[in-house]
Amino acid sequence: GRTPLNGEGLQHQDGHSHLLAYSYPNLHAYDPAYAFELAAIIKDGFKRMFVDGEDCMYYLTVGNENYAMPPAPKGAEEGILKGLYKFKASAKKKGPKADILGSGAIMNAALKAQEMLEESYGVRADVWSATSYKELYRDATACERGDMLNPQKKSRVPYVTECLSGDGDVVVAASDYVRTLPDSVSRWVPKPMIALGTDGYGMSETRENLREHFEVDARFIVLAALRMLEREGKVDPGTADKAVKDFKIDTKKSDPAMREVKP
Repeated sequence: GRTPLNGEGLQHQDGHSHLLAYSYPNLHAYDPAYAFELAAIIKDGFKRMFVDGEDCMYYLTVGNENYAMPPAPKGAEEGILKGLYKFKASAKKKGPKADILGSGAIMNAALKAQEMLEESYGVRADVWSATSYKELYRDATACERGDMLNPQKKSRVPYVTECLSGDGDVVVAASDYVRTLPDSVSRWVPKPMIALGTDGYGMSETRENLREHFEVDARFIVLAALRMLEREGKVDPGTADKAVKDFKIDTKKSDPAMREVKP
């Protein structure tokens, strides 16, 4: 792996590498957010490559953003290796609910969005760490292949479907990379899903400014969740528009994915 820098390196080189990893069947690509995730992945890699003698490779994206490393949730290791696990459940017990998927350093924005949704808008939110969209994609396509070749056998439920089949109403996947990465598993998500990503040209700026520019910071995660919940009839009409005003979001801002390059 490599340490992504701000700007172009963060959004594109690593994002493209994770997408390219889909083409290599013996390559395991991970985007860990925390030290305990990285430790679990490295431990698994050493076992598979040097103990079991498996012919495989690992691609790890290790960031340089400075933030606290929490302890591992109980029983998280299996989900870390499979590509998805619930990092922090909602503190609320009732009300509309969003499942928020984050990866790598953007987990901090996902956790902030969880807090904002619960405290300001009465919306429950579970935060999931998506450590590997490739692992989720490979598992889901293997399930599809099994159904196609052996329709007489009981279908195996894709792991991502199993994880997100709870009582949540919508899913928001936030990524520091292009939307295509989380969107690659969207058809196996059993509820409405939107992916936020950094499609467009990068800039040599801070991550905070970059995420604001690409509309993937905590405010936009909250807005995406509220807009989808509104469309599903789970929150009052106008709730998302209120968030636009609360966050002072410029609705006339140009689409970062459609920005033209001037000579």
